[in-house]
Order: sequence, then structure tokens, then C-alpha cells
Amino acid sequence: MGRVLVTGAAGRIGRMLRERLPGEGHELRLLDVEPVDEPDAIRASVTDLDAVTAACEGVDAVVHLGGISGEAEWVRIRDTNVEGTYCVFEAARRAGVRRVVFASSNHAVGFTHQPDDPDLEMPDDLGARPDTFYGVSKVLGEALGSLYHDRHGLDVVCLRIGTCFDAPFDLRGLSTWLSPDDCARLVHAALTCPKPGFRTVWGISRNTRRVWSLDGGAAIGYHPQDDAERFADVVTAGDPAHDDAGRRYVGGAFTL
Repeated sequence: MGRVLVTGAAGRIGRMLRERLPGEGHELRLLDVEPVDEPDAIRASVTDLDAVTAACEGVDAVVHLGGISGEAEWVRIRDTNVEGTYCVFEAARRAGVRRVVFASSNHAVGFTHQPDDPDLEMPDDLGARPDTFYGVSKVLGEALGSLYHDRHGLDVVCLRIGTCFDAPFDLRGLSTWLSPDDCARLVHAALTCPKPGFRTVWGISRNTRRVWSLDGGAAIGYHPQDDAERFADVVTAGDPAHDDAGRRYVGGAFTL
């Protein structure tokens, strides 16, 4: 399938992909500011443009996971998530890499009100409504992806990832869960679909309670197989305010 640079390889999703993508035929080159227990892993920050450019040499695609994975002070979000994402796109351009898969987030559209009608599904290309500084960084990352596609011709797939853990841990997660196996299926599809251009795609499993559409994923060949409903008996209601936010807004408790 080709050689793929994975930034943020030491993180939770990075570990999931390291275990699964090689089985799909991908040869991985790993980069993280934290140590990665793999031979030849690159120890560098995504904000180091020269280091990321060197890491991009000879790869066919980049999966950009690196950065702060939750809310933080603006200066940290700006310096790591925004600057780091710029460096990844610019490094890919300089090295001649033609595709970037960007780990965006549902929090880029977190303040979007979810439909009251359970039969309505939310499209993949909702306009920006970030719920946090973290969400803003994902909006800016998507905007950079759009720019690098339109100006430089990169194929860019932005994955608006939901709740990506081994299991959902609250009521909201029963609709927003992305299983580790489906995460790998989604990234594999984003890496291998022909000529995706620029697009945003929800990152969720085939959950019975989902309200986010699977159409965008299907368009790139993503066919999730897991359903959070199997955890419904062990997931209990939590704080009422959090549960209410999880029903009302895409971003759930991040909107409180």
C-alpha cells in the first residue's frame, strides 16, 4: 500500500494504528516528541518543520495525529496544534507527499445543535462551530488542509473523530464511539481511496444510536463493523448536565 508517516505515534490512536495498519499492507514511519518503543522511530516535535520535512522524504502519505488531544490554554494549543499542523502540511508539500490524513475532531463543530428528530442524520461537512480552543485548532487544521489542496494539489481527508477508545464510557459514547478496529478501517480507507480531493468525514462506528452520517465514510470506502450498543448494559447515566449536553450538542460536555 505504500509508506506512511504517522505523527503522534506514541498517543492512544497512534498505538491503535501501529497495531493494525501494517496488517493492511502499510509500512509505517513513526514520529512523536515522546519516545516510541519501535525500531527507527523518529523523536521530534511536529512543530520542527525541518525534522518533519526530513521525516516526509520518501513517504506516500502522512497521517497527522500529533498534538495536544484535549482542551488546554490557548498558547499551548496555538504553539502545538496550530503551528504543528501547519508544519505537517508544509513539510508534506516540500517533500512531494501527495496525501495527508488529518485527525480532526467532532469538536470542530461541537456547538452544532443535534437534530431533535432521531431519523435525521448530520452530514459530514457541517460548517465550523468549535466548542473549545482545541476545537478551534481543528477548524484551523481543516482550513489549512483546504488551502493546501486548492493551492498545492494535496489530497486531504479530515477525520472528525468521535469517541475513540476501547469502549464507550458514557451515554453520549453509545452514539459517538469509534472502535479501534474501525479507526484503522477508516484511516486505511482515507489512505487508499482514489482521488479524494479535500473532504471531511465523520469518524464513528456503525452505532445503533448514531446521529452522525456514515455517507461520507462510505464515499471513501469506509465500512464500519462495530456497534457501541453491545456496551449499553454497562454504560450508565452520569451527571445530568453532561448527559443533556451530549444529546443537545455535537461536542457534548465540551459545550458546558
